[in-house]
Amino acid sequence: MGGVTSSMAAKFAFFPPNPPSYTVVEGGGSRLRMTGVVERDNVEVLKVKTKRGTEIVTVFVKNQTALMTVLYSHGNAADLGQLYELFCELSVHLRVNLLGYDYTGYGQSSGKPTEHNTYADIEAAYRCLVETYGVNEEDVILYGQSVGSGPTIDLASRLSRLRAVVLHSPILSGLRVLYPVKRTYWFDIYKNIDKIAFVQCPVLVIHGTADDVVDCSHGKQLWELCVDKYEPLWVKGGNHCDLELYPVYIRHLKKFISAVEKSTRLQNSTGSITHNVDKHRMSTDCRDYPRASIERPDHTRPSTDCRDKPTSSVDQGEKSKKSVENVGKSTTVVDQPEKARNSIDRFGGMVRTVVLCNINCFKPNGAAEVGKS
Repeated sequence: MGGVTSSMAAKFAFFPPNPPSYTVVEGGGSRLRMTGVVERDNVEVLKVKTKRGTEIVTVFVKNQTALMTVLYSHGNAADLGQLYELFCELSVHLRVNLLGYDYTGYGQSSGKPTEHNTYADIEAAYRCLVETYGVNEEDVILYGQSVGSGPTIDLASRLSRLRAVVLHSPILSGLRVLYPVKRTYWFDIYKNIDKIAFVQCPVLVIHGTADDVVDCSHGKQLWELCVDKYEPLWVKGGNHCDLELYPVYIRHLKKFISAVEKSTRLQNSTGSITHNVDKHRMSTDCRDYPRASIERPDHTRPSTDCRDKPTSSVDQGEKSKKSVENVGKSTTVVDQPEKARNSIDRFGGMVRTVVLCNINCFKPNGAAEVGKS
């Protein structure tokens, strides 16, 4: 039965760029480097073995001022070569270390992509952070975009001391992207709707209101089901692959990371990955009232309906923004100076040159041209 599920998943969920946008070659000494990108001293390329026998490529971007480390699971029809500049810019603007990885069968990672391979991939990437770079679990923020929300929520549901999670244009499940089903079927994949209740850390959901690939209702329902909600970002007019173009995207991410940096998480002595797959509740596709966080009272914040347009500059007459000192508590601060505004402008301009994913990334084979990115 599991083999049938993986076969179905491969038919409509995975579109690795063909050919890959990069290759990996030997650099100086034992150092690996990627072709087709600008080599940087603070970026390291590694190949990591997974428990399912494949070898995935990872890119670690180091920021000397970082307190947090982001583990980024990218969307469909993209690979590390296409996302390299985005990762470097996010590391600078968010002041985080960032580790990105290519799923099995993507880029120069070996094997063929399947749902369960992606679970092994993100676990191997996380182990790389802990064992190779010495990152503590409580300093890790998992970031999942589109199909990447699947492995992200799966791992987050099994880590007890994780700092936070970001879900960018997430899916309720693979089947629900294609059909408005009201229950979970055995052959469905990435059953995020059934796993999100097991994520105990703060969760930020970002979704475009005009998303024509994964409807915004996916993000809104996942947010409703979160245990520890953070103020969501509903980007007015945003589509599936252009949210980074909106200035509010990077501003809201900065605010979230600032908030979780200051938050205090309960410590767990083991730090081990638990396995609760069999405990996931049956989905009803209704907006169940989320259970309260075991770590702190649930301070649900109102949704942010953002009306920014995807411009290359920020309105000079914009009013001051609110900054969160910690999750659930807010104060008002003035806008950042002009230097910070220009920084956001440069970020938006850079993102315009990055191809993030295929707009047809969830259509079955035959309905979309596989290999476009």
